[in-house]
Amino acid sequence: MAIEKLDSEDPEPSSRENSYEANSNSASLNSFCSKPTPDFSNTLLSLSQDIQNNILITKRASAKPAVKINRFPASENSREFLKKFYPGTSINEWNDWKWQVRNRIRRLEVLEKMIDLTDDERASVEKRTGNLPIAITPYYTSLLSKTDPHQPLRKTHIPVGGEFIKSLGEDPDPLGEDASTATPGLVHRYPDRVLFLTTGFCSTYCRYCTRSRMVGETNGEYSFSVSQWEKSAQYIEAHPEIRDCLLSGGDPLSIGDDKLEWLLNRLRKIPHLEFIRIGTKIPVVMPQRITKNLCKILKKFHPLWMSIHYTHPDELTPEAIEAANRLADAGIPLGSQTVLLKDINDDAEILKTLYHGLLKMRVKPYYLYQCDPVSGSAHFKTPVSKGLEIIRHLRGHTTGYAVPQFVIDAPDGGGKIPVLPDYVLGRDGDDLLITNYKNGVYRYPDPQGTTGNAQNYLRQNNFDLDKQNGLYKHN
Repeated sequence: MAIEKLDSEDPEPSSRENSYEANSNSASLNSFCSKPTPDFSNTLLSLSQDIQNNILITKRASAKPAVKINRFPASENSREFLKKFYPGTSINEWNDWKWQVRNRIRRLEVLEKMIDLTDDERASVEKRTGNLPIAITPYYTSLLSKTDPHQPLRKTHIPVGGEFIKSLGEDPDPLGEDASTATPGLVHRYPDRVLFLTTGFCSTYCRYCTRSRMVGETNGEYSFSVSQWEKSAQYIEAHPEIRDCLLSGGDPLSIGDDKLEWLLNRLRKIPHLEFIRIGTKIPVVMPQRITKNLCKILKKFHPLWMSIHYTHPDELTPEAIEAANRLADAGIPLGSQTVLLKDINDDAEILKTLYHGLLKMRVKPYYLYQCDPVSGSAHFKTPVSKGLEIIRHLRGHTTGYAVPQFVIDAPDGGGKIPVLPDYVLGRDGDDLLITNYKNGVYRYPDPQGTTGNAQNYLRQNNFDLDKQNGLYKHN
């Protein structure tokens, strides 16, 4: 719940002037009445009192009512964490996003005061240097379990030894983005849209980051600047087929208001660029960044959409809810992007709880990603069949608004490929045989159709539909 403060404002200048004039008139009347004639003294005294009462009522009515100021909320959990680990810090400082950035937990000796690290975690924090360093905002650290190394949020942000093992098929640039770079920081893979990498900075680093190669210390291999932004904007201007631009990074919302406004304004001046999107996790890991001034800036550049990276229901705190509400109130359509992670959110009930919570926050579940094969991510990956199983358990058991697209971002620049459970059982003459979420069998008239022939072939060769994940498997 937002913290509210009643703050009375001074009357408008005109009201103050009227009050002064009324008081002056009242004083003159009292002076006149101080020497009344005997015949009219009682009448004039009564008249004076009535006028003064009316002046008082008018003065009260002219004053502005008290104004409610909505300040950013701080949950009880945040307050307890603040009191314990930052005893000299005010709640206003805690709610300042720049304070959150300055005080990110980046050193082992600080982290150990807040988290009881395992031997594996401690050794991994010490070993982790260069790209993808440890960095967690105080706010998000307050959500991590002090004692349980298996807590989902803790596993996503504190490194373990698996990070340093490169498994088969993994790559520092698993999506082949560098090969599709048109200008430094601009990836042009799809015909009508581009990926605009604005910065290599994130307020908090996820341990499964697809772009781990370019965040933290990269020895100058990746750099970002306003002059680079300008070159990317010029490329977009020179290619009228580009109608859609996704700002990503790093995290674009880690950029200060003035620079971010400059960039959005620069892009909005390109006539053929219809659509701007921002990909971010800041509303989740540092919701204090979503200030009223930021929302006022973003509101200038509609149509502007935002994809927010949510992982687990434990992230849906009062602060995160406030951040999403502010963005939605600014007219920004919000979608969620969630990476499927082993032993963290690879469960239909966990994701259903997350997606229901997001819908209440006006965030549409958009993508559920199979974990990208970035180097050192094997301990996060699930079989693809697990994602299909989750989608099958969501479809029909909750509203379609709560069912995201399950996609694999194909290696080597293949792009996002949707992967769906199969609900087609085969054909029987002119009828298509299909199944639903209850595993019932239904006939749909489809004269001269061919859909279902492949499934008939599979059945004839001893394959059958697995009702758990919608895949055909050999009997």
